[in-house]
This record gives sequence, structure tokens and C-alpha cells, in this order.
Amino acid sequence: MKILKYSLILILTAALTSCGFYSFTGADTGTAKTFQVNFFQNNAPLIEPGLDIEFTNALQDLIQNQTKLSLVNSGGDLIYEGEIVEYRISPTTATANDTAAQNRLTMTVNVRFFNNTKEEANFEQRFSFFFDYEGQDQLIGAQKDTALAEIFERITQDIFNASLANW
Repeated sequence: MKILKYSLILILTAALTSCGFYSFTGADTGTAKTFQVNFFQNNAPLIEPGLDIEFTNALQDLIQNQTKLSLVNSGGDLIYEGEIVEYRISPTTATANDTAAQNRLTMTVNVRFFNNTKEEANFEQRFSFFFDYEGQDQLIGAQKDTALAEIFERITQDIFNASLANW
């Protein structure tokens, strides 16, 4: 009975420790311990107040939640920087009265990623996503919050996948 008990404990210990380096997000941070996200300035022709800081914070939050990296203000092993280059609203479908039946909010971010522990992983790339809403609706209040939440979620996850996912 003691042998069975010790064998079971040994098997469970081996199973749990063998998964110690696995990440459910697929993140491969290598030897990096820290990251920094520099302020993403809004350089889009249409300026939405506060969009830049909200996006910067959303990217920081995602990386903190999906890795064990520590956020630093400078000297990070991984550095994210860039700018919002597009924030626009355009009609996607029209009605018989020549009004928009549906509008689309599109946001594009240009990202420069620097991995100071593995320089071949560095890149510069644009990430974009959109949110469609009814043409008679105005993009304010809860509607705007929902749109930005969806866009931020998709763009930040795409940036994370491009920089750290090892699928």
C-alpha cells in the first residue's frame, strides 16, 4: 500500500512539474524578464481624445495578464512603441435614401517591437481592426466604449501574438 501511495505521489509530482514552463497563451518570452510599452501617440487624421492613453494601457494590461514579465518605464528587455495612424468612420452600406445603413469604425496602429534578448525577433508592422454599427446610431457613450473595447482586444491580442506567441 505504501508503494502505491508513493508511486501515485511521484507520478502526480512529475506530471505537474513537467508542465511548469508551458503557457496557455503560447507566450515565448525567452530570457526576457521585463517589458515596456511606450506611449502610442495618436497621429491619425481624426483625433479621438484619450484614445492614445487608453490603447497604451490596454496593451500594457494584456501583456501583464498573459505573461510573468514585469512592466518597467525604461530599459525593458521587450519594448513596444508606435503610433495610432488611422481612426476613421466610414459608411459600409447605404439605404435607398443615400444615407448610411451601417458605419464602420476602423483603427490602425503601427508597432515597432524590440526584443533586446533576441534581436532577430524585432519587427515593425501595422495592426488594424474595425467595429460595425447601425448608421442611425452615434458613436458616443456605451456604443463607443463597446467599439473601442472590441478593437483594442483584437489589436492588442494580434500584437501579442506577433511578438510573443510561439504557435
